[in-house]
Amino acid sequence: MTIKLCVLTGKDATVDFEDVGHSDSAIEMMHKYFVGHVDTSTVPTKVDHNSPPSTQAQSVRDQSSGFVAKTLQFLLPLLILAFAFAMQHYGKKKQVSNS
Repeated sequence: MTIKLCVLTGKDATVDFEDVGHSDSAIEMMHKYFVGHVDTSTVPTKVDHNSPPSTQAQSVRDQSSGFVAKTLQFLLPLLILAFAFAMQHYGKKKQVSNS
C-alpha cells in the first residue's frame, strides 16, 4: 500500500482510491482531510528530474577521488594491523629485556 501511495504522490489518485474499495469511515476521513482541488493549468506537463550533464573535468575528479577512497579502504586496515603487530612485538621485547 505504501508503494502505491508513493507512486501516486502529486497525481490524481481518485480512481485508485475508488478501486481499492475503501470503507465508509475511510471515505469520511477523506472528506475530513480534503485540502482542495489542484489547478491543472498551473501544473507543468512534464518535469525533468535528471541532473545536469557532468563535464569531463568533473568526471575525472570523481574518478580520482574514488580511487583514493578505494585505496584508503584497502590500506588503512593493513596499516592498523601492522601497527598492532609492531606494538605487540615491541611489548614482548620490552618484557624480555626487563626480566
